Amino acid sequence: MSNDTTPALHVSSVSHSYGARQALEGVSLSVGQGAFCGLLGLNGAGKTTLFSLITRLFDNTSGHVRVMGHDVRRAPKLALQNLGVVFQNRTLDPDLSVLQNMTYHAALHGIPRRQARERAVAELERAGLADRVGEAVRSLSGGQMRRVEIARALLHQPKLLLLDEPTVGLDVGARRDIISHVRALVGQGGLSVLWATHLMEEINTDDAVVVLHQGKVIETGTSQEIADRHEVGDLKEAFDAMTGLAKGKAA
Repeated sequence: MSNDTTPALHVSSVSHSYGARQALEGVSLSVGQGAFCGLLGLNGAGKTTLFSLITRLFDNTSGHVRVMGHDVRRAPKLALQNLGVVFQNRTLDPDLSVLQNMTYHAALHGIPRRQARERAVAELERAGLADRVGEAVRSLSGGQMRRVEIARALLHQPKLLLLDEPTVGLDVGARRDIISHVRALVGQGGLSVLWATHLMEEINTDDAVVVLHQGKVIETGTSQEIADRHEVGDLKEAFDAMTGLAKGKAA
């Protein structure tokens, strides 16, 4: 982890609307360097909208978004150089090989061909896929495709990795493998992760957590701190109470 105390990600008072519908309202959060942070929210809470603003797919017209101290509006090149992203929807070309997908992405980042190949092979090795580099993506399992996308997102050596519901559609074993892989990457030092999910079991008790509900941040802290503040046994009980799910279940 760097000695620099600048957050890997700092979002301050960001709002966004789709016409008359408010998707985000005054959202603020921070992810420290070398940290794993869970962005927890139900489907429709605003997680994907927030990711779209951080990655400049949408323009934030209110508040500020900074990646490693660089404002995404004022210094987009520097901000995006420090940012890797894995979106919820698959973005690999199934007809290209694993290596071709990787090197094509590297070319978009201006990485020279030889260096791109070296980095691709190294990242695929870290992902446990070194033996699949020449195979067509369509021959891989869903979990393997996700690991390729994570490896691809790290080719330009970003400091911050965003993952939007990365385990959706995967079986329990594949989900466990993806989570373990990403946590190992954080543990190796230097990488920060914002992991968006609606699945409570993907969050550890000591993880930093931001709870997003109906476009607003309604709670922050470690999973254990949030449970303690709400005087319940675990994060799931706290989340159900905060979002009204507990009342719905009781009814």
